[in-house]
Amino acid sequence: MKFDSLIKSHPLILVDFYADWCGPCKTMAPILEQIKEEFGEKVKIVKINTEKNQRLAASKNIRSIPTLQFYKYGKMEWQQAGAVPFNALAKKIQPYM
Repeated sequence: MKFDSLIKSHPLILVDFYADWCGPCKTMAPILEQIKEEFGEKVKIVKINTEKNQRLAASKNIRSIPTLQFYKYGKMEWQQAGAVPFNALAKKIQPYM
């Protein structure tokens, strides 16, 4: 599925750009699971491996990982690089509910 179609496939999408070798990315994995538990089907979480999708990462100006992007109806609302604690991430998502 193309990225543009993907971000329009659900009203709220959280994209996690990561790499398998990245320590902070591994830190985000359980936090994203918590987000999934907290928000359920309201937010779709998509993980994109930057090693396997280098052109996409470059086209989205991903310069460090992890980088999170949040889309509402296909429009990027915010982007943040680095590991984000659960409470801070949930607080950023909540206003879009």
